[in-house]
Amino acid sequence: MPEENRVGKKIRQLRETQKMTVEQLAETSNSSVELIEQLENGALVPSLTPLLKLARALGVRLGTFLDDMPQSGPVVIRAGHSENVVRFSGKTEQPKKSALDFYSLASDKADRHMEPFIIDIRASPEESHKLSSHEGEEFIYVLSGEIEIFYGKEVHNLREGDSIYYDSIVPHDLHTAGAGDARILAVVYAPF
Repeated sequence: MPEENRVGKKIRQLRETQKMTVEQLAETSNSSVELIEQLENGALVPSLTPLLKLARALGVRLGTFLDDMPQSGPVVIRAGHSENVVRFSGKTEQPKKSALDFYSLASDKADRHMEPFIIDIRASPEESHKLSSHEGEEFIYVLSGEIEIFYGKEVHNLREGDSIYYDSIVPHDLHTAGAGDARILAVVYAPF
């Protein structure tokens, strides 16, 4: 399994530790057996919404999929250079291709309630903008580029220096605006 797709290995480890079959996890998370098998085998890059459902079904935080050696003290990331990167497919038709690179800023912090990330978002003109929702809240700060957020029936365009804080239960979609890539700071709170 490629280093950048280590999430599947962690899903399998957590599932097996809890003595769950793939079928049981699929039922509990309202996911397909095929999706879970493909994630565990590293055959596809996950998108965020199914990953949140799997985390909830396994009774763990989203960040648990990124944790290696949790520590109780502070976690320091120098100049945003996180060693822990997870690549997500976004909503592309090619799930083996990464559209979002999540750089965890607290991957080894034990018992955290927030998940801070630097996210590189690649422009993808063919990407659909299907809204999704999950429990929790999100704070987004645009570091570079321009993004567009569909939030319920509203549309918000944000540029460098702009931010937005919203309830994740409202259907939403975040993507680049225009042809260029973007980079954001995102802090996600997802209760479990």
